[in-house]
Amino acid sequence: MSNASAAARLKRFFGAGDEDAGEGEVAISVRPSHLRVAADSSAERLMEEISSFLLGNRLAVTARNLLVAHSAFSGEDLTLARRIIDRIASGEGVTQDWLDGETPIEDPAGSAKRLTEQLQTSIDGFTATTRSARDTAASYNTELAAHVNEASAAAEGADVTRIVTLAQAMLERARTLEAEMEARQAEAEELKERLARAQRDADIDHLTGLPNRRAFEALFEKNLREAQQQIDQLCVAICDIDHFKRVNDTHGHDTGDRVIRAVAETLARITDDKCHVARHGGEEFVMLFRGLSKTQAREKLDAVRENFSQRRFVNRVTDTPIGQITFSGGVADVFAYANPRDALKAADEALYVAKEQGRNCILSAG
Repeated sequence: MSNASAAARLKRFFGAGDEDAGEGEVAISVRPSHLRVAADSSAERLMEEISSFLLGNRLAVTARNLLVAHSAFSGEDLTLARRIIDRIASGEGVTQDWLDGETPIEDPAGSAKRLTEQLQTSIDGFTATTRSARDTAASYNTELAAHVNEASAAAEGADVTRIVTLAQAMLERARTLEAEMEARQAEAEELKERLARAQRDADIDHLTGLPNRRAFEALFEKNLREAQQQIDQLCVAICDIDHFKRVNDTHGHDTGDRVIRAVAETLARITDDKCHVARHGGEEFVMLFRGLSKTQAREKLDAVRENFSQRRFVNRVTDTPIGQITFSGGVADVFAYANPRDALKAADEALYVAKEQGRNCILSAG
């Protein structure tokens, strides 16, 4: 597969038309795609496209590369798909070094999560067992102490005194064991808290403080389930900072990070129990709107975009004006699609069209 043909084939996934589109909406035409397993595409065809991509770009056929290619060509990672399009269109080609840089090693099978859950279960079991043993030991020690005291008061003769002495020594050892079990229980409780904190940290994007992509998946499933149960509306939106690469190239990554944080803070201001925002990766954010129609969600997000576009940024190091920073977005009604993942793709397609139509706007998938 040549770079030019690869770009064309990938770009068809984001194809769109504007027929019968209302104001602020774009009619998305779902065309044959090599980035998704469409209804008329077989698993064999997907494998053929993945193979052509790897071999055409002289990429090693490794387990990691296969997983990365599948993620892009099946439509699971829309951000990666667009980056491949841009890379090929630039004429630079997809190299192994570039692909490794764009796709940090993750755990697609969720084995790390399973191991964490197993560890949590083991700690819970150990804590419960230790607590039970400590309580039993404490009860036993109390009873033993009462018998020893009673025997000491009534002790007569060398044999009885010896027995009492042995009992007292046994009581001391039992009390030591009780103290050790209490210490082990405290250690287990601390480990549980540290594990819970690590799990929370794993769901946070440390640059913005927003939930990360992994946390969004859980949020999406939870809100989808609740919306279905309550017969509620649910919309998803994907936003992307316009010309972000130019900001990074011109003003440096520190300034780029500041811009990302500024957009994150702006989007976070409209969040509540029924509106969630997460950093989806790079300069991209994803949002969920419960209880709002697609039009209402688009209007709410568009008002945020309009207010943000009025701000002007300055490079704090050089005092050089950065100027206007804007973002674009696409919104889709989750329940307008048989598969919730298709709603995400539709929102991403609308975002892509917003970029092509001049950026700094929010479009609805129609």
